[in-house]
Amino acid sequence: MNSGSSLILMFMEQAKNIGNKPFLWSKKDGAYQTTTWQEAAKIVKNIAYQLTELGIKKGDRIVLCAENRTEWVLSNLAVMASGAIPVPAYTTNTVNDHSHILEDSGAKAAIFSNHKILKNLLPAAEGNKGVKFLISIEEPSKITNSKIDIHSWKLLSKSTKDKHSLVDKIISELTRNDIAIIIYTSGTGGVPKGVMLPHRAIIHNCQGAFDAIQELGLEDEIFLSFLPLSHSYEYTAGLWFPIYIGAQIYFSEGLDQLSKNMGEAQPTIMTAVPRLYELMHAKITKGIKLSGGLKEIMFLKTLELGTKKYHKVKALSLLEVLLDYLLDKIIRDKVRKNFGGRLKVLVSGGAPLNTDIGIFFTALGLNLLQGYGQTESAPVISVNRPGQVKMETVGTPLLNTDVKIATDGEILVRGELLMTGYWNNQEATKNTIKDGWLHTGDIGTIDENNFIEITDRKKDIIVNSGGDNLSPQRVEGFLTLEPEILQAMVYGDKKSHIVALIIPDKDFLNEWGEKTGNDANIKTLDEDEFRKEISAAVERVNNNLSVIEKVRRFHISFDEFTVENEMITPTLKVRRHKIIEKYRSELENLYLNKS
Repeated sequence: MNSGSSLILMFMEQAKNIGNKPFLWSKKDGAYQTTTWQEAAKIVKNIAYQLTELGIKKGDRIVLCAENRTEWVLSNLAVMASGAIPVPAYTTNTVNDHSHILEDSGAKAAIFSNHKILKNLLPAAEGNKGVKFLISIEEPSKITNSKIDIHSWKLLSKSTKDKHSLVDKIISELTRNDIAIIIYTSGTGGVPKGVMLPHRAIIHNCQGAFDAIQELGLEDEIFLSFLPLSHSYEYTAGLWFPIYIGAQIYFSEGLDQLSKNMGEAQPTIMTAVPRLYELMHAKITKGIKLSGGLKEIMFLKTLELGTKKYHKVKALSLLEVLLDYLLDKIIRDKVRKNFGGRLKVLVSGGAPLNTDIGIFFTALGLNLLQGYGQTESAPVISVNRPGQVKMETVGTPLLNTDVKIATDGEILVRGELLMTGYWNNQEATKNTIKDGWLHTGDIGTIDENNFIEITDRKKDIIVNSGGDNLSPQRVEGFLTLEPEILQAMVYGDKKSHIVALIIPDKDFLNEWGEKTGNDANIKTLDEDEFRKEISAAVERVNNNLSVIEKVRRFHISFDEFTVENEMITPTLKVRRHKIIEKYRSELENLYLNKS
């Protein structure tokens, strides 16, 4: 398996070796249709040549804004093959979001999917003197008075075979240290920063991922992609790793169609985020509770025996071994079938996975491996290995990756996986990479077997008035496991105790409204009876927390925390400092015995 000197060379070598076998699958006219490796390589070279004809040169930046689909991948590869640098953008970006990325990256062009995306992209592009043209994947509706030329992706993808030698030359001149992609961060510490990832960083991730799971016997693998490719996690784990091992990639139609698409694609490997597991956990446990009777008894017994077996809590007795075998056929086989029936492994990343959620799914027979990383490391730093899972940890470092803990508890990382730096931001780069070590901003520990455990974000740790440190992430994780609570944020830096902002679960709110005769569509959350329900949930959590972690009071709000893509984000789905600013008065009032 030759990874080559660049990602695009790696792809071209795979396309040559694999030929007419299926590569990418997208839904068209209600059915999955494939693009082979050979077809993909031809289209990539055609578009790459046309980009050079439109004036694109090595190092130019091209923004890519589209839903996950075959054309997204081919466009990304074509930009690389032209010598330019792709800059992914979320499809939910506002005009201001697009303006910042176009301006900051100095983009010469942008590729977009449809008219819906164009509504916000076009005003931003027209307000930017550096953008020379746009390319539409779908045929756009007629646009009048546009200041910028809009080209057809379909026309650009047509054959230019006699010009492919020029593209081959461009590809051959790329090196491992050239910038492969610029991915913008979510802007947690201010405006989004462009992370420059060289080819070597993503190749390093692919090699490390292969080393971590190769014991599963990787051959003819199928991935189902549903997280946005504009996010570094899916970009590496859901696109480049499949290319690295010569796998097929199916694109999901969205979260609401995910179960159906699993049955159609029958994936062997999936990259997922904790939010998906939280939603599935809530759905499964609610369904089992409603079923009751023998079904509920068997399900709970499966969880009990699975926890003992897979997490080595206690050895199973002979009777339990026989019962577990029977339940495996009755319960776990059904669970596995819901994931398509051929799944070898699920990798969880992008946010912290609650240990109880992880144990729940592994007890049901799914091979769930939690990993850890960030965009600045391309993004994977560590992952649990099959047969060597410590669910409370994020596993051990990838192959050829150095990890250590600084004196203040911060996790530091070194290796070829590190970014080159932040685009046009040397100051931020110097503050993040010091003496060759990436300062992650995460607090954690490493045990005697090299397993990493993340305890919190460095800047999010709450220090109460007594000088005790506590992890808001831990408390929030427990709160959101309660069926009554959708989201939670705790507050209390330099205070004597902590308080919380609670967002009730929508389904629970509707059920409570029907049961009590209250209209759940109006603000009934301040009523004493509803507060008692939420209070009971908070108290259940408090029973399992230390004294300093207990939530003394809470404020209830209707407003759900949202960001660009909620499936990618942690339980707390938006930047903490913004939530605090919005609700500061309500949270401070809780310390005055007000609610």
